[in-house]
Amino acid sequence: HRGVRHSFGVPGDFALPTFAWLEKSPIQSITMTHEPGAGFAADAYSRLNGIGLVCVTYCVGGLNVLNAIAGAYAEKSPVVVISGAPGRKDREKDPLLHHKVKTFETQRRVYDEVTVASATLLDEERAAGEIIRCVEACLKQKRPVYLEVPHDMVDREIPIPPFQHSEFVSQITSDPETLKAALEETRHMLAAAKKPVILAGVELHRYGLTDLAIQIADKLNIPIAADLLSKSAVAENHPLYLGVYGGAMSSDQHVRQYVESSDCVLMLGSFITDMNLGLYTAKLDRSRTILATTEAIKVCYHQYDEVEFADYLKGIAAIKTGSQKSALRRLAFKHPNPHRDPKPLSKSELTDPLTMPEVIRSLAL
Repeated sequence: HRGVRHSFGVPGDFALPTFAWLEKSPIQSITMTHEPGAGFAADAYSRLNGIGLVCVTYCVGGLNVLNAIAGAYAEKSPVVVISGAPGRKDREKDPLLHHKVKTFETQRRVYDEVTVASATLLDEERAAGEIIRCVEACLKQKRPVYLEVPHDMVDREIPIPPFQHSEFVSQITSDPETLKAALEETRHMLAAAKKPVILAGVELHRYGLTDLAIQIADKLNIPIAADLLSKSAVAENHPLYLGVYGGAMSSDQHVRQYVESSDCVLMLGSFITDMNLGLYTAKLDRSRTILATTEAIKVCYHQYDEVEFADYLKGIAAIKTGSQKSALRRLAFKHPNPHRDPKPLSKSELTDPLTMPEVIRSLAL
């Protein structure tokens, strides 16, 4: 029901009952050769699909997939990790079991560092609520979650009481006055700007808000650049698209010169990291930047908390354009390096088998 159609994983003893049920489910189970590959596949799947699933066995599998999940956490990629585990009965006298590292809680405690929610499903009465809680946290925060399934609990029938959606998803709304103040300062900055630019960040893609950002750009005729992590979040043949900005690591100097000479950089959903902005070579003065993310809205030197990212974007998109006093004007824009029309494929290129040199050449265009 939440969009998972495929699961990536490596079967192992403690997880075999879970894999048996996966085979009976509508979810297609794809067996990989190594757990890290399964984790990275689930991460890539989540970036395309909106949520991913990886299924592994206890410790020897779960700890082996950890690096991929840590990366998904760092880059806000929503992945559900399901790990098989020793049974409820196995835990009664704390026996020495294969794959157990320290205690039965060791793997879950390790995952607590790289997930936003976790649960060990030891009680069938609470299992449905725990699963929903974790999956909703994954979708809300766009970061991984961890579910540990003891092998002797898999075949138990779990009761599914009539849940209220609000029990698991906190309905956070923007403070109206704070949102109004953030939008008013934003309007003033945009009204004064002669050369604004939008830096489209990866959170636009993660939260399904790219179209709203493009709507703002089209309405005001503001060019768009991507950062290193958000490349392709905005269609690269869009007439307002400049290229990838990453300080000295920018895709070309036209992009760097345009962004760094802008008098108003509207950063929407950007991760402010050393790598994402060119190893500290990005020259973006805070006095001329607006940084809007799911964490906070920062306009120039002011930070606005209790403002939802989507509400802020909708507010900008709703600002009127025209000649009246409170309206914004549609700006003139001349692309510094217009996109070249792609060269049509030749007959042989359409029919010949694809080779690796051709893949690399196409990606480099």
